[in-house]
Amino acid sequence: MRNVRVGVMYDREWDPAGLRGFAREVEGAGVDDLWVVEDLGWNGGISAAAVALGATERVRVGLGIAPAPLRSAALLAMELATLERAFPGRLVAGIGHGVREWMASVGAAPRSPLALLEETVLAVRGLLRGEQVAVDGREVRLDGLRLVHPPQQVPPIVAGVVQPRSLELAGRVADGTLLAEGNGPREVRYAHELARKGGAGDGHGMTVYAIACVGDDAGEVARATRPFVESQAEWLGCPPDEVFTVAGTAARAADRIGELAAAGADTVVLRFFGPDPLRQLRAVLAARKS
Repeated sequence: MRNVRVGVMYDREWDPAGLRGFAREVEGAGVDDLWVVEDLGWNGGISAAAVALGATERVRVGLGIAPAPLRSAALLAMELATLERAFPGRLVAGIGHGVREWMASVGAAPRSPLALLEETVLAVRGLLRGEQVAVDGREVRLDGLRLVHPPQQVPPIVAGVVQPRSLELAGRVADGTLLAEGNGPREVRYAHELARKGGAGDGHGMTVYAIACVGDDAGEVARATRPFVESQAEWLGCPPDEVFTVAGTAARAADRIGELAAAGADTVVLRFFGPDPLRQLRAVLAARKS
């Protein structure tokens, strides 16, 4: 089986007060990654990443994702540099378009989401490298800024995107692509194809969020995942039965992770539904070892 990192999401519906303890528990369980979420009205992604990094010693923490319209490139680079300097080698920085309706609701919808994302990623990377960055772009302007404390190593920057032109853009400017929940092996292969079209090399990473529920009762698993599966199907524009899930028995869930890995996923981040996500996670990790 192709090697793949297995991560877990701290769901946006969960109280941020529990993040510190959850981070310690999942690190103890042997998970590779812990991903935190920044969705409008829920949690702050940078602050959540700081909490998770501070509570752990080994696990890699992913920011999924910072919406470019809500984050100035300068401020985002400053925040990421601080985290990377304090916790070197343990951060993955996700940047995306943000949900357009949400961005419009706070007066932050850009004229060109594609231009904004590209200019933001390039500016942030340049600042993290310690360069003096001047940008007079369509959406981003920086007048010769340089970070005083750039990190020694630039954390990977991944683009959380969905549409074909954005997937191609990810291959052009980002270190990897982050795919939303519900995308399966076919979509992973397609995302790699578009990333290569954009200019990505063999090192371009592919992280996939996955709807997950582990249990021996198929009916209970279906009931736990159905509301989100149906919502995600509408968002992705596909029938619910085409929404990919990592669900069922622990062995079945482990096999589904393997399917994503075989298609080219480097990291699979499980978003658990149903009771006792830590128990579910441990069951999946044990099944992958057996």
